[in-house]
Amino acid sequence: ARAGTYPASIAADISPERLQRFFTLDENSGHYRIHKRIRDLLVFSEQNLIRDPPFSRIDLISCRNLLIYFDASLQRKVIPLFHYALNPNGVLFLGSSENIGDALAFFTPLDRKWKIYARLDPGGLLLAKPIAEPGPQSRAGFEPNPLGNSAPRRAELDLRALTESALLQHFNAVGVLANAKGDIRYIHGRTGHYLELAAGTATMNLFQMAREGLRRPLSTALQRAVAHQSRVQMSNIKVRTNGDFTHVDLSICPVRPDTDAKPSDERAEFYLVAFESASVCATHARDAEQEDTPETATDPKRERRIAELEQELRAKEEYLQTTLEEMETSNEELKSTNEEMQSVNEELQSTNEELETSKEELQSVNEELATVNAELQTKVADLSRANDDMNNLLAGTGVATLFVDDQLRISRFTPAMTQIIKLIPGDIGRPVGDLVSNLVGYTDLIDDIASVLRTLVPKEKAVQSGDDTWFLMRIGPYRTLNNVIEGAVMTFVDITSRKRMEEELLKARTFAEAVVDAVREPLLVLDELGVIISANRAFYRYFQVSESETLRHPLCELGNRQWDNPALRHLLAQLRTSGASFNDYRIEHTFPKLGWRVMQLNARRFLPFGEQAGAILLAFEDLTQTSAQSEEMPSSSGALPPTGGQADEPAAP
Repeated sequence: ARAGTYPASIAADISPERLQRFFTLDENSGHYRIHKRIRDLLVFSEQNLIRDPPFSRIDLISCRNLLIYFDASLQRKVIPLFHYALNPNGVLFLGSSENIGDALAFFTPLDRKWKIYARLDPGGLLLAKPIAEPGPQSRAGFEPNPLGNSAPRRAELDLRALTESALLQHFNAVGVLANAKGDIRYIHGRTGHYLELAAGTATMNLFQMAREGLRRPLSTALQRAVAHQSRVQMSNIKVRTNGDFTHVDLSICPVRPDTDAKPSDERAEFYLVAFESASVCATHARDAEQEDTPETATDPKRERRIAELEQELRAKEEYLQTTLEEMETSNEELKSTNEEMQSVNEELQSTNEELETSKEELQSVNEELATVNAELQTKVADLSRANDDMNNLLAGTGVATLFVDDQLRISRFTPAMTQIIKLIPGDIGRPVGDLVSNLVGYTDLIDDIASVLRTLVPKEKAVQSGDDTWFLMRIGPYRTLNNVIEGAVMTFVDITSRKRMEEELLKARTFAEAVVDAVREPLLVLDELGVIISANRAFYRYFQVSESETLRHPLCELGNRQWDNPALRHLLAQLRTSGASFNDYRIEHTFPKLGWRVMQLNARRFLPFGEQAGAILLAFEDLTQTSAQSEEMPSSSGALPPTGGQADEPAAP
């Protein structure tokens, strides 16, 4: 996974768009590899879920289809590890066949269908509040945090101020602030007449601390307040206190942070349970009735007793109905299991927390550092190897190379570059314009580099150093693997030998042209197709034509087509194919501006040289006067056979 290399067969399962966007095909091995920018985002680590210390400060744990292979004991061990590793607002994502079991004290479901759970804080309160039923609004179990950190959705409530404010607004009595499960969060006033610590493990549960006679009505009233989210009152409750009975008025109402605001549709997190002694008038009235004579109080006492029994029966019926509703939703079973697991977890945590917390945190941080260090060491080794390869490549080629960034500051250079520009290792980072070069007559280096960076078009120039060495300078843009321009690259190739050869060829050509121009006979140079590529001054002067009328024109098209002779064409064609030459070929014709002339032609074919094909040198000699002396008058115009040898060897260039 760290290498990111996959066989070519993945093309059958991945679309061409994704292959082009996220993968690179290695032509040598035929494998696909994920782009480097994606590999740099990931850190891979081998992790034994049971043995190794857990990571910490994780936002999301995706553990799908793993717990189904664990037995119950391993699952009970893994779930607390997930709870420890997650942030306060962390999310646990399990497989479709997995669940958290009876670890309801650690997680609460956000989506039962997709097995998404939110982490609960140690006190059992969910910092990011879930919604009971999954739906369009309940899928968002967390509100977006503009700061981007893991802070709770709202600040911790001031429980004391909230409790006192609610008591002052509604009652003037003692009370407690509890959640829907009856866990006490804050106590106000003296509640000893109504609540007492129960025997056994110390708990702060309202139902376990309620005195005799108060537990059943207290449970009924709290359940009604939670179900209806409204205030519930019960009066004249008979509570046993210190061997005697006390009549108490009970009031339970939901409490929200802002009590002046309109009621919200969501359930309240806390409920205020207020206790108030029964009114004095009612107590005196009951005492007066008890002091009446038996004869006069028999019927009222019987009716009062019947009313009390009926009221008690209705209360029991309400309590039974509430219990049945709880059984239907299986809340009591989950609650009892949750309380047992929570008690066991608290005992284990109290035993191991002080000894293991610091050790686990250090081990987890050490594991993360070791993983990151392994990744960095691998990247450093690859980078060092690539750097060594590049240095050896640049030094081995012997080509002077200079790298500059987009600010025209020197970033790297090869050893051969020091012969052109006076560079030392300390010059890296300096502007290239501040250095002195050995180039003669070249002052546009900065402008040329800026032009290449602006247009991204490479430039080539021939420059000369102070020791008469010629270089072919090429300036091109520096492109990264992401096709980003981050500077320019200058290379200097030694072309001194080529430059000297060009000068020698130029001198030889100038000398040859001077020799040809000095010859008094007309001369032409033809290419392989019979097109005139050169003529001397004697040709222009003798035939009275210009360069535009002669150069780059076929020989047969000159003048009035006087050279368009079948025999001459045959001789030239034979000369091009076999390389033979011909001498003293005569032709008689009436030329424009000259009249009737007898011309003698001699031809030589040059041997091919390099990439140039063999050219044909054609020389003209006027024999008109010689022919006039031997003949009185020309009988007809036409071509005469050549008199010289036709099998001469081709002339050297």
